[in-house]
Amino acid sequence: MIILDNNLNGELIEYKKTDEIKDKTIKQSLWNMAIGLQTVDNLKPSIYLKELSKDNIEGKISIYEIENLLKIYYENKKKNKNDELECDLVSTRIVELLNDNSFNFHPTIMLGIHEYLFKDIYSFAGKYRAYNITKEEPILNGNTVNYASYDMIEKTLNYDFNSEKEFNYANISMEDKIKHISLFTSSIWQVHPFGEGNTRTTAVLITKYLNSMGYNINNDLFKDYSIYFRNALIRSNYTNAEKNVYPTTEYLIKFYENLLTNKNNELKSRDLIVTKMF
Repeated sequence: MIILDNNLNGELIEYKKTDEIKDKTIKQSLWNMAIGLQTVDNLKPSIYLKELSKDNIEGKISIYEIENLLKIYYENKKKNKNDELECDLVSTRIVELLNDNSFNFHPTIMLGIHEYLFKDIYSFAGKYRAYNITKEEPILNGNTVNYASYDMIEKTLNYDFNSEKEFNYANISMEDKIKHISLFTSSIWQVHPFGEGNTRTTAVLITKYLNSMGYNINNDLFKDYSIYFRNALIRSNYTNAEKNVYPTTEYLIKFYENLLTNKNNELKSRDLIVTKMF
């Protein structure tokens, strides 16, 4: 579909409806990221989704048809809610969102992404949590990151997004850009605005944000290093003064260097374990 409008000179310009990505390599990388991100919640895709994703990559079926096929598949199996269903639907929706290059940098985009990913899965999809949370982390020997208080979620996100809007990326080195992106990612993840699905929502938001700025992202990195990515976020937000453990973005920076510059940092999960806690 083509929509005509006038530019400042009165000349007609064309707005084209976003079409599905055709490049097989890019489509494969999107599926790698989408499915890889599910490992942060120990979810694995069904064999059926693997077959559908292959057909999508080959151009035999559109990404927008897959969700309906999945719903029919699970209705016939009489499995309304299980781990495979969540993994399959959320993976498909991640590919749909990353296939679309539209983006609006505003705190409410987190609500929109979360609602889109987890509709029909969580009753609280697209809603800020109304309670405080903790989570036992293996790399912290069962300790937890201190997440934002539920009554400060909206204010904190507004502050983080407004601060990011005011930051000027011009005339600074790629090294400094990556350091800043790491800090921004760490900040919004620490808020943990939702009951579940925070890391997946953050990853999709940041990916779309970086794409909107023109960065070429190595989406395949999420295939094998999603757990590393989440644990790096933990390390960037964990403090235990008694044990002399303080937040560090060094691991997140290594991940982003590989993601954005194709650097070959060795991403070892064992390096993220806080040995002082054991």
